[in-house]
Amino acid sequence: MNRSCSRVACTADAVATLTYVYADSMAVLGPLSMSHEPHSYDLCARHAERLSAPQGWQVIRHAVLGEAGLGA
Repeated sequence: MNRSCSRVACTADAVATLTYVYADSMAVLGPLSMSHEPHSYDLCARHAERLSAPQGWQVIRHAVLGEAGLGA
């Protein structure tokens, strides 16, 4: 089952899941989750690579070794 990128007007297949941890001012990007979660965002490779966070926030990127599209 393929899921599409959550970004508006993007129809590419999602390869990563983004979750915000507001209490820690952190954005966590990792491999695509097994199922869609209502408080997370699925992103395609292009949007995952371009991800930036608000000033003062930290971006944590978790990648599976050898996985394409996430800086591996």
